[in-house]
Amino acid sequence: MAIDTIFVEEACNRPAGLRALLHHAWCACHAWSITRRTRHALVEMTDEQLRDIGVSRAEATREIRKSIYWD
Repeated sequence: MAIDTIFVEEACNRPAGLRALLHHAWCACHAWSITRRTRHALVEMTDEQLRDIGVSRAEATREIRKSIYWD
């Protein structure tokens, strides 16, 4: 079972030029931050809490070890 990081991707207009570049960079940083927080939350969960969300300790460990650069 794969663990999917949950976050809401805001629908946005596609700006052009420098504004688009800055917007894209901000969105990438925001997504990275949410992924990081989600993975750190998995570390702190007990086995019972992981079971409640349908994730085994092994699956959580695999998700935690993933590189942030290849997601």
